[in-house]
Amino acid sequence: MRCGAFIAAVPSSLHSWRSSCIRSAVGRSHRDATTPPSRRPPHMSAATSTPSHMPRVPKVRVQNPVVELDGDEQARVIWGLIKRKLIEPYLELETVYFDLGLPERDRTDDQITLDAAKAVIKYKAAVKAATITPDEARVEEFHLKRMYPSPNGTLRNILNGTVFREPILVSNVPRLVPGWQKPIVIARHGFGDQYKAQDVEVPAGHTVELVLRDAQGQEARRVPVHHFGANGGGVAMGMFNTDESIRNFAKSCFEFALRRQLPMYLSTKNTILKVYDNRWRSLFQQVYDTEYQDKFAQRKLWYEHRLIDDMVAQALKSSGGFLWACKNYDGDVQSDIVAQGYGSLGLMSSVLLTPDGSTLLAEAAHGTVTRHYRLHQRGEETSTNSVASIFAWSRGLGHRALLDGNEALREYVRALEAACVETIEAGKMTKDLAIAIHGTQEGSKRERYVNTEEFVDAVQQQLHDKLARALGSSPNL
Repeated sequence: MRCGAFIAAVPSSLHSWRSSCIRSAVGRSHRDATTPPSRRPPHMSAATSTPSHMPRVPKVRVQNPVVELDGDEQARVIWGLIKRKLIEPYLELETVYFDLGLPERDRTDDQITLDAAKAVIKYKAAVKAATITPDEARVEEFHLKRMYPSPNGTLRNILNGTVFREPILVSNVPRLVPGWQKPIVIARHGFGDQYKAQDVEVPAGHTVELVLRDAQGQEARRVPVHHFGANGGGVAMGMFNTDESIRNFAKSCFEFALRRQLPMYLSTKNTILKVYDNRWRSLFQQVYDTEYQDKFAQRKLWYEHRLIDDMVAQALKSSGGFLWACKNYDGDVQSDIVAQGYGSLGLMSSVLLTPDGSTLLAEAAHGTVTRHYRLHQRGEETSTNSVASIFAWSRGLGHRALLDGNEALREYVRALEAACVETIEAGKMTKDLAIAIHGTQEGSKRERYVNTEEFVDAVQQQLHDKLARALGSSPNL
C-alpha cells in the first residue's frame, strides 16, 4: 500500500462526542457531557463537524480507549481540526486525555507527563501531538518555573521502546534524493544516551572524572576524563545505556525487519567509542546470531553493522528499501535527513513501539510550527501541513484495531491514510508541498495551495466518500 506500512499497528478509542478527559494532576476524570467548556481541551467544540451536504456514515465502534496527548502552538490547532473533522464524526471512541501543552506541564511540575506515560502503559495505544521542548528563550516566554525536559524523551525512557520513522510516499512530491524509490525506515533507540545524560559547566582548574561504585556504595573504579586548566573551563557530560535496553532495541528492530521483509543495518562509531559503541555492535550480533540469523536467511534478508559515516554515504547512494537501526541521537538526526530526502519533513510517520510489540505511541514527527502559530494568533491565514498529525491518529488507531481485532476500525484507518495521500495527489495541498512540487515562486501563488482548514476539509471529503462505500455494509458499525 503506497500510503503507509504500519497499518497493522495503531491505537484507537473514540466515541461519538464523549472524550474521557483525565486531569492527571488532581487525579480526576471528566467526560465532555459534564465538563464545562472551560475545562475541555481547547480544541474541543460542542458538536462534531460534518458538512450538511455529506450523507450520513455509520460510526465505527471502538471497544477500548486510546490515550490522547495534546500538544502546543500550531500543532495543537491542527490536532483539534483533525479530531473534529476526521475522527469524531466517524468513530464512537473514548479517549483518555492529557494536556501536555507547556503551560500545563509547568503547572504540574511535569507530573502530567509521568502520569501520561503510565496511562500509555495501561491502555497500550496512544496518539500524541507535537510539543515544545523549552530552551532558555521559551523559559522566559512562558515564565516557566524551570527548563523542563523533552516530553518525548521522558515518554521514550519510561516506555523503553523503539521509534520507527518512515516516509509517507506521495507520487507527485519530488524527492531530493531521486534514487530513493523504496522507503527507508529509521529505527531510533528511544532510551538513554544524550536524552538521559547529565551535563555540567566546569570551572577553570577543575578535573572531571567518572567514578564507579559497587552495590555497597564503595568506590570500584575511577576514570579520569579531563583536567580543565587555569586558562578556562568548559563543559562535560555523562551518559549511559543498559544492556537490557540495547537487547530489547535489537529485538524490536529484527522483528520489525522480518515483518516488513527488509534487510537491516546498525550504525555506530565503534572505532572511536571502543567500549560504548562496541557494546552495541556485540549485543546486536549476539541477538542476531542466536535468534534471527536463520529467520533472515530463510527470507533472503541480511543484517550488517556499519560505521555511521559509511552508512550515511551508502544510504544516499542506495534505492532505499531497508531498516536502519540508529542510536538515540543518530536516529534523531537521520530521521529528519531521510524525511527531507523523500520530499518533506511533513511527510513522515513516527511510532514508538515497545519490545514485545504490545504498546504503541504514535506521534507527529515535526515541531509545533511556531511561525504559523504566530500568524494564527493574529487572525491571519495559515497553510500548515497536517499529514504527519493525521498519520499519528491513523497509526495509533491502527494499533488499537490490531489489539482489539476490530476489522471495521482497520478499514477506517486504511481509508483515512489513503484519503490523505490521494488528496495531495489530486492537487490539493498545503503551501510547503506546493513549493516542493512547483518551486518557490510558482508554489507560493495562492491558487497552488489550500489553507490549513481547507486541506483537512478536502481530506474529510475523500474519507467520507471512501467510508460511505467501504463501511456502509460492515456488521461492526
